[in-house]
Amino acid sequence: MNLEELLLKDEIKASVPCRIDLGGTLDISTFYIPLNFLSPSSFNIAIDMRTHVTLSPFKKGHVKISSKGFDAAQFSAHKAPFNHPMGLMFAIADYFNAHGVHIQIESSSPPRSALGGSSAAAVAITAAFLAARDIAKGIYVKNSVNVEKAAKIAHYIESSVAGVPCGMQDQLAAAFGGVNQWFWKLDQGGQPVFIQKPLFKDNSDIIKLNESILVAYCGIPHVSSQVNKKWVNQFICGENRDKFEKIIKLTDRFVRALQDHDFSLAGKYMNQETEIRLEMTPQVLDSIGKKLFNRALQLNVGARFTGAGGGGCVWAIGNKENIKDLKQDFNKLLSNEKEAIVIDTAVDSKGIMIY
Repeated sequence: MNLEELLLKDEIKASVPCRIDLGGTLDISTFYIPLNFLSPSSFNIAIDMRTHVTLSPFKKGHVKISSKGFDAAQFSAHKAPFNHPMGLMFAIADYFNAHGVHIQIESSSPPRSALGGSSAAAVAITAAFLAARDIAKGIYVKNSVNVEKAAKIAHYIESSVAGVPCGMQDQLAAAFGGVNQWFWKLDQGGQPVFIQKPLFKDNSDIIKLNESILVAYCGIPHVSSQVNKKWVNQFICGENRDKFEKIIKLTDRFVRALQDHDFSLAGKYMNQETEIRLEMTPQVLDSIGKKLFNRALQLNVGARFTGAGGGGCVWAIGNKENIKDLKQDFNKLLSNEKEAIVIDTAVDSKGIMIY
């Protein structure tokens, strides 16, 4: 699919949100299939730090990708190495047999901040290519894209090139937006499926939630693959299975407390989940993250790393007055850390947007 001429007429733009989460890892089939009897789920909140993608014309037979925090790269179509820092994005272009295109990625989140940014970019690129394909066929409906299809394609491609098992919660948060609990299982035909349970659709509920959460970037980029790999290997070897069973139950309790607007109780369950993760893999919180977590505990606020941790962001939930106090404390704790910052963010109810 040569996009050069099509994109000379009009660039295609797409954007999606990043996410904060709890109960991750359970979206990986290694976990949710043998734990099926417990109805495993993950929880995430799409936040308004959106990743923007632009498809613009480039020379025929070539693909170029530019993204802040990475060196721009270009390869002949189907010649890019997938172990490249932007290998996932090149793999998506290859799936669509796309060339004559420059993919420009602009993210509102810090690079490798554990907010699901790379998966979000993959969803945005996939959605943009789906729109381009429909435009080329003359069947495109403005601002319309099959969000589930975009999430699934992005997930399967990432799983094929990542070299480690991958879950799907990041792609779903990016595609659908909002506040959701996601259940993972096999359908009657034995195919992997997800079930979406949307939470907090009412704007007044969203406002209350926004007042009760806090997100901070610790200034240290994360590398999630090693943490995920360790969890997977431990589980396969029969280790820590009781801990993941507890995480499933805590995720459900967290969601129920959230629905009751009992943010303090939700924070209590979050801290229990974080402590279990720390027992399995102490490196999920770096030294700065541990300071933030311990301060949250002192204020009876829940705190947790985002994604698989190991750097990146920490998010917190609790009574809004305690969150205000914690924000001041986080700012003090991060003041001497290069690049570290308390992020001004809120729930993003929108998923994929095509411009």
